[in-house]
Amino acid sequence: MVDVLVIGSGPAGYTAAIYAVRAGYKVKLITGNQDGGQLTITSFIENYPGFSEKITGPQLMMQMRQQAENLGVDVEYDVIDSVDFSNRPFVCKGESENTYEGRSVIIATGANAKWLGLESEDKYKNRGVSACATCDGFFFKNKTVAVVGGGNAAVEEAIYLTNFANKVFLIHRRDALKAEKIMQARLFENPKIEVVWNSRVAEVLGDEKRVTGVLLESNGELRKIGLDGIFVAIGHSPATKIFEGKLNLDENGYIVVDGTKTSVKGVFAAGDVCDPIYRQAIVSAGQGCKAAIDADKFLSIEN
Repeated sequence: MVDVLVIGSGPAGYTAAIYAVRAGYKVKLITGNQDGGQLTITSFIENYPGFSEKITGPQLMMQMRQQAENLGVDVEYDVIDSVDFSNRPFVCKGESENTYEGRSVIIATGANAKWLGLESEDKYKNRGVSACATCDGFFFKNKTVAVVGGGNAAVEEAIYLTNFANKVFLIHRRDALKAEKIMQARLFENPKIEVVWNSRVAEVLGDEKRVTGVLLESNGELRKIGLDGIFVAIGHSPATKIFEGKLNLDENGYIVVDGTKTSVKGVFAAGDVCDPIYRQAIVSAGQGCKAAIDADKFLSIEN
């Protein structure tokens, strides 16, 4: 049994673990099936403070893990597949069949971008295919890009990308957007944006090194558009399935929090698992810090 059991190994999880261990607690972090979280599939990062030169996502997460381990965090490579929050200590079981107990728990399992499910899309991830305009838009200065989707996120990303790209296509499979009307008005007023209606991405095109275009299907007909980058903005899925019926979740599956406190006293959440808006590493790290401080307060009172 440990004082603080952290589930998840992205910026929120490692930051929470670092702050908790420095507060004098025994801390175990369970990595999940992707140690480092979504940043491990991010190419270059230039907006995380503290690095004068760009750093890759895997490099950043490796440094976070090493920092946590050097401070005394016990990092366990396992995937939690069931939890029992009905009594303390809280009990979590892994796919390894190991059982972990914690006097408090910090959940930082994150959220996963929804993808189109194309082989060609997977092939060119980090080589022109992205799910985060805020993260990667800077790399497409004076380029032509496309955003796939029709909701608020897609419209926001298309507008944001006009700060860098010369031309932005918004590809939507229907003839009307789902985004808020005020967002649509801003989109339609932007001269850099062209909406491609009633079209779906059939294939991502490339030269083996990078994206060069996209093949679209519309009413049985195919056409190509030359592009330098494609941003998929069709939503995110929070990694909360194992918490269904254990914690309060919103209609989209995100953990409902008051600050970082969940509906169960002594269980906290941080990062994308409870944040459908910002989805940034620096925000997740900040929330991880807050979760550790809240856990410290909880454990001090409970003692």
